[in-house]
Amino acid sequence: MNKELDFLASAKRTILMERDAVNDLITHLDSNFETACKLALECKGRVIVTGMGKSGHIGNKIAATLASTGTPSFFVHPGEASHGDLGMFTSDDVVIALSNSGETSEVLSILPLIKRMKAPLISITGNPGSTLSRSADANLNVTISEEACPLGLAPTSSTTATLVIGDALAIALLEARGFSAEDFAFSHPGGSLGRRLLLKVSDIMHSGNDIPKVSDTTMLNEALMEVTRKRLGMTTVIDAAGILQGIFTDGDLRRTLDHEIDMKNTLITEVMTTSCTTVNSEILAAEALQIMQEKQINALIVLDEMQRPVGALNMHDMLKAGVI
Repeated sequence: MNKELDFLASAKRTILMERDAVNDLITHLDSNFETACKLALECKGRVIVTGMGKSGHIGNKIAATLASTGTPSFFVHPGEASHGDLGMFTSDDVVIALSNSGETSEVLSILPLIKRMKAPLISITGNPGSTLSRSADANLNVTISEEACPLGLAPTSSTTATLVIGDALAIALLEARGFSAEDFAFSHPGGSLGRRLLLKVSDIMHSGNDIPKVSDTTMLNEALMEVTRKRLGMTTVIDAAGILQGIFTDGDLRRTLDHEIDMKNTLITEVMTTSCTTVNSEILAAEALQIMQEKQINALIVLDEMQRPVGALNMHDMLKAGVI
């Protein structure tokens, strides 16, 4: 063990070598990349990614990135493909095969069958003259000058370059498809972005009897009881037809207390805020959050087309739903 090793220097050397490998990819880009993009765009089935060892790990990530950015894709281990999983392949699919040497036996063994079913083949290799490269309809060249591994054995710079070219392919396809943030959210409903882009106000608002509500003939002390019961830090004020007249919040209460008002003999309409901010139930929760932040308020009233309260929500509801 070399206890005198400069760990920071080693890390910097590795990062710089892998950075150079990525920079070199730009010089390798040619019409093959355009062909690969067109093959994937025209694919009527799935983009199937395959690779052995470290290339397989990178291939798994590439397939996942493609799938989450609008290109249906999955990974198949080449060894398993030779023992039955080739049944997953169809002539409507496009195959992306990864091998730095371009001579990986497990990958080459399934090439005849891929060719026989006439599925387009895209290769990603570090050897443009290899068997895999020459067999492909489009070869993405990820040749590197050297691995970051000082022994030149462990795939390091080569796997980084392969991962980056896979990302470049996925993003080019994303842009070509016009894939949107909302499309991304639909494939990531469990993530924070999915929650922000898919949740509507109607999904998180308090409704029915949970809406704090008093009539415009209510005294202030009774309105305070409603605020306390519903725990939203405010109450709506409505007329006999159920139409919103105003809102009374914790902030209004503090301002009221400053004036020493008789709570039992003061109508809620005398101290409520009439110019309250409202929204409809179909806007995104993220939009409602933006309104609350811009207006510097902690609660919103949700109205129907008749201007009647049908919901209410506050910042705590946003936080609980994961919108914040």
